[in-house]
Amino acid sequence: MKITITGSLGNIGKPLTKQLVHNGHTVTVISSNSEKKSDIEKLGAKAAIGSMFDADFLTTTFKGADIVYLMETMEAAGDEFDKSVDFISTITQIGNNYKKAVEQSGVKQVVHLSSIGAHTNKGIGILLFHFNVESLLRQLPADVAIKFIRPVSFYINMFSFVQTIKNKGSIISNYGGDKKAPWVSPLDIAAVISEEIDKPFAGKTVRYVASDEVSPNEIAKVLGTAIGKPDLEWKVISDEQLLSNWLNIGFNEQVAKGFIEVQAAQRTGALYEDYNRNKPTLGKIKLIDFAKDFATVFNQSE
Repeated sequence: MKITITGSLGNIGKPLTKQLVHNGHTVTVISSNSEKKSDIEKLGAKAAIGSMFDADFLTTTFKGADIVYLMETMEAAGDEFDKSVDFISTITQIGNNYKKAVEQSGVKQVVHLSSIGAHTNKGIGILLFHFNVESLLRQLPADVAIKFIRPVSFYINMFSFVQTIKNKGSIISNYGGDKKAPWVSPLDIAAVISEEIDKPFAGKTVRYVASDEVSPNEIAKVLGTAIGKPDLEWKVISDEQLLSNWLNIGFNEQVAKGFIEVQAAQRTGALYEDYNRNKPTLGKIKLIDFAKDFATVFNQSE
């Protein structure tokens, strides 16, 4: 099949492209970076260089595809330290462009990478843009089949712990404890997307993706052991303290408040309500596997 994917060769896009090409599909990868063209072609895919903010470019690139894979990221909107960016509005505009391009190109099968939390527009902080984009895509005609893929928290987000551990000697957040919660590897996400692309499409469906379920205290123990700090602790501070910390280092206020609200929803369990009603089979990459990558990054950082 002819498949067009957004997201360039990121943490999900690269392994997904490799798998789809391996499976015999004709793959076009959209990237805003012309320097990625040769890297895309080396994987056996075709490069389409352009912007997700250009609906006409997207329409042209989508035409003739059997399936399009859509994703939107914070990075597409700007730098998280740029205080002038309205991330939710900007990323919602990408969703508008996707909707227009799917309608005008005639594509009838869509895979959309969304997120846990996208089932609601209440109390999900910065994840609101995922709810917004899902809502826009659900407005597409009934003959457009969509598979909404909702991954949970990414392991790679834990790389943000590195400097805190080095500077403060612990992991610090506004939630913690012994309650297990789901985490996911981009490799397992790519595997699920590839699997869904090869299955029949019908209607508009949702599938969650997770690799492991572990508690904050377990995370501290596993990561601490991997970096030679077996007594590493996950410490909990208030929402207000964490917000002050993040604003003091220059975070965009919408981003800082948005992530703190997400983590507060992790603390109460509200973020996981729909996930718990629709639990997936866990993927292959466990926390202990990711801990090796974490240790490498930790040991290489200054």
